[in-house]
Amino acid sequence: MADTTKLIALDWGTSSLRAYRLGSDGTVLDKRALPWGIMNLPVVEASAAGAKAGFEQAFSEACGDWLQDAPAVPVMAAGMVGSAQGWREAPYLDVPLRIADIGAGLTAVPTRGGAVLHIVPGLIERGALPNVMRGEETQVVGALQDGAGEELLIGLPGTHSKWVRIAGERFIHFDTFMTGEAYAALSSHTILGRTMQRGADFNPQAFERGVRVAAGGDGINGVLSTVFSTRTLGLTGALDGAAQADYLSGLLIGHELAALRGSRAAAKLDAAPRIVLIGDGKLCERYRQALAIHGYSHVGIAAQATERGLWKIAVQAGLVR
Repeated sequence: MADTTKLIALDWGTSSLRAYRLGSDGTVLDKRALPWGIMNLPVVEASAAGAKAGFEQAFSEACGDWLQDAPAVPVMAAGMVGSAQGWREAPYLDVPLRIADIGAGLTAVPTRGGAVLHIVPGLIERGALPNVMRGEETQVVGALQDGAGEELLIGLPGTHSKWVRIAGERFIHFDTFMTGEAYAALSSHTILGRTMQRGADFNPQAFERGVRVAAGGDGINGVLSTVFSTRTLGLTGALDGAAQADYLSGLLIGHELAALRGSRAAAKLDAAPRIVLIGDGKLCERYRQALAIHGYSHVGIAAQATERGLWKIAVQAGLVR
């Protein structure tokens, strides 16, 4: 293993920890997933030294055996492990910035076993309404093609969806939409969820209906008005319980994309940019369907963006050749 492992890379988020053993050119040699996100660390005996003992234990379980076999291999992590609630806070880098500058901002954390963990910084865009990201910046780097100089819009659907504008070799701007979290809250903790049938198969017609409401004239009053139609369409028999969840999903994603389209139009940006999506395959397919309704046709999905991004940043930082 020592002859083949070039980098041990961790994607360490709030709820999970994914570890990758990477070989030459970032090839994935091995990977594993553990439930040890920063808010759910292993319970360590009280006698264990240090306030960060849970991080040490999770780190050991994730890659301790790999380090025993290849002790000189560099180790890098991205995600919420570098937040104020993480192992060590990695200061934000300011957007706009050159993509190549991310690797110069790593935070080094000595570990109990002797290895040094290099944490990727998050990004912040300051202003009246600041925006931040941790982990997504690494995925964006992994999705970029070397040498590509065109404008690119990168979408990261999820709990807090991100939309990142890349121009040339620079992060220019990004927006955040709490679409996934809003969907979870509305469907679980409001009256809208009372008539929803859980576990139903995906209903593409109901989803498309929601997207079109948000995209059309009926969506002009905004999401706080249109979400109530999830209930009223059920009361009038237009949507049965099995369709209401997908309608609400389409409605929220539709409003997200309508806002994105409007902000790009106001800034006089390309109305039909090339788009790359990163994330869960099924969710990305929903977004691709919704993007088509909004007139965006040049849409691709990036595979292995996290692993590729960790490798590229390690190269930037000089940790690997």
